[in-house]
Amino acid sequence: MTVMKFDHEVDLAVYQRELVNRIVHSPTFGKSERLGTLLSYICELAFDGREAEINEQKIGREVFGRSEHYDSAVDGIVRSQASRLRQRLEMYFEEEGANEPVRIVIPRGGYVPVFQKQGAPPQSPSVSDPIKPPFESPFSPGEQTSSIHPRDFLPQRWPQWGLSLVLGVLLIAALIHDRQRKGPIVSAAPTHPFWSHIFTKGQATIVVAPDSGLVIFRSLSGTDVNLKEYLDATYRAESSGPQIGPTAIQKEVFFGLTNARYTSMADVEAISSLKDRARTLESDVSLRFARDLRPNDFKTGNVVLLGADSADPWVELFEPSMNFVLGDDYARFYGVLNRSPQKGEPARWESKKNDPQQQVFAVIAYLPNLAGDGNALIIEGTTIAGTEAATDFVSDDARLLPFLNQIRRSDGSLPHFELVLEAHNISSSAVQSQILAWRTSN
Repeated sequence: MTVMKFDHEVDLAVYQRELVNRIVHSPTFGKSERLGTLLSYICELAFDGREAEINEQKIGREVFGRSEHYDSAVDGIVRSQASRLRQRLEMYFEEEGANEPVRIVIPRGGYVPVFQKQGAPPQSPSVSDPIKPPFESPFSPGEQTSSIHPRDFLPQRWPQWGLSLVLGVLLIAALIHDRQRKGPIVSAAPTHPFWSHIFTKGQATIVVAPDSGLVIFRSLSGTDVNLKEYLDATYRAESSGPQIGPTAIQKEVFFGLTNARYTSMADVEAISSLKDRARTLESDVSLRFARDLRPNDFKTGNVVLLGADSADPWVELFEPSMNFVLGDDYARFYGVLNRSPQKGEPARWESKKNDPQQQVFAVIAYLPNLAGDGNALIIEGTTIAGTEAATDFVSDDARLLPFLNQIRRSDGSLPHFELVLEAHNISSSAVQSQILAWRTSN
């Protein structure tokens, strides 16, 4: 890489490393140590001129602890985390890094970082584009590495290309003849011991985005809203809603927040991760806002519900068959109720409003759908950080698969299950969680 000089004789490579360091230690990335580790790893390889080594398989091994020969087509941890990394980078450069002259971009379809001048249009690689180094100076023209265009090779390389073309045509003809003789080749669809039960090939799974406006209503009014009231939408009408604030402006603001369609950034990241997972299994996601659903939507097919019933009242449909249920009295207690405690288990795991340790809990429930012909996955937490901890658990095969192996039946099949996680809330994000209890059914 050619060394570039800035106005103050600062080496470009030093600046780039300092930029990475600022990003990793920023409030935006302080909430996710794994994303910071991922960014540092791919940037260091690029700084060392080892861009060719930046691939999904290597990142899975070196950053996420996967085995040497793990199947990246089934385990999409790198793709899902790279998607989250792109989102966090955008957040950083919109907020703390808005005044940085350079931004880091991870182009989709790859993992090699690119340093671009702020405000420059995104670059999408094209076969007709000249080959460029991954780092370009945004400050001054300076000394640039000469670019080579593929057309420059045409006069010198046509004999080799002509021979390759002939061999390629012969190979394709042989393959077509062999396929006609043996019949069509059907490739096996990728599978996963858990996610293949949620995302079925060729079918769309409903993923329900939580209603943060409902959370705002409940928090400010201290009023609970059950599923029936949620469907009736009477709680959002000023004529029947609680009296909030002495002035008309305060009421207008309150009901404006209540009626708006909000969902948290943690839920957006979870939805993105689920879409990536579905794509690897040749399935799809039908994203629905909680307020737009009706009971019939839950009677067939698979569904994923994000967030507690305080943000997604549809969880109420499944709670009668659940042992671990979130509870919140809006005053002193919020936590997880344990309806049938086993030996050594408490009747509930409780977080206090003034808890200095910021203890949070999460519930993951894998259940039959309402008709019994599909599956439902509930991912919920006592806080946004709790829901994020649950999402991280089911997204990380290094933690999910050992648990599945522990509960697997003797015939190898997977039962429906529930589990409770504990984590701690640091800067609105959950750190590593641990399993407190679990149950299996049928």
